Amino acid sequence: MSLTLGIDLGGSAIKAGAVDVGAGEVVGELQSVPTPPGATLGATRVALASLVARFPQCRGPVGLAFPSVVKNGITYTAANIDRGWIGADAAALLTAAAGRTGVVVNDADAAGVAEMRVGAGRDERGLVMMLTFGTGIGSALFVDGRLWPNTEFGHAEVDGREAEHRASARVRTLEQLDWGAWSVRVNRVLEAFHTLLWPDLFIVGGGVSERWDEFGAMLKSRARIVPAKLRHTAGVVGAALHAAETASG
Repeated sequence: MSLTLGIDLGGSAIKAGAVDVGAGEVVGELQSVPTPPGATLGATRVALASLVARFPQCRGPVGLAFPSVVKNGITYTAANIDRGWIGADAAALLTAAAGRTGVVVNDADAAGVAEMRVGAGRDERGLVMMLTFGTGIGSALFVDGRLWPNTEFGHAEVDGREAEHRASARVRTLEQLDWGAWSVRVNRVLEAFHTLLWPDLFIVGGGVSERWDEFGAMLKSRARIVPAKLRHTAGVVGAALHAAETASG
């Protein structure tokens, strides 16, 4: 069994796991380190190198799910990370940290790819929108299973503020919102996105998906809403899948 290393850089922690890309699942336990304050380039490189060293069983390319618009390995935005990432060659940094080929992909896109391949979106047609609720709100858009990369709907204006400034998981924590009050805000975000795109399905992921039973029934939309199946492993699995497919041409 060939294993590919997938890494997911989040607001509070960087997670990594050995992924069986054929099955689309993590083999063994996830490992993590704290995300360096501000996620500066130098400190992030050190953290990535330390994680890679924990997975000697993984050969070949390393995939990184990263909170930025990513094109050809270059990161172009930095909403919740150090602004030094704007225009940075993140793939080269990952390659240097790993000692082998590094492949970087937008974090929500990675989670979405995993869910569409082996999770809640498997075999779904039409327009599917994956939303990850964490430090911000990430989005991944699929039309008949095909990814439209680097959407940034978390920055769309909803009721006069960016969506992620109203309804991210971080905002829920900072403003001490209970699940009911937070769900009202999420429903406004879903309504706004539905008005723009008319998706057939919303997949709700990110850290909050681990607590779906506490709020899922309160979410409302004209589209179907389901929780992410892979939950906290989606970004890791998606990063590994993307790296393996990129390397194979």
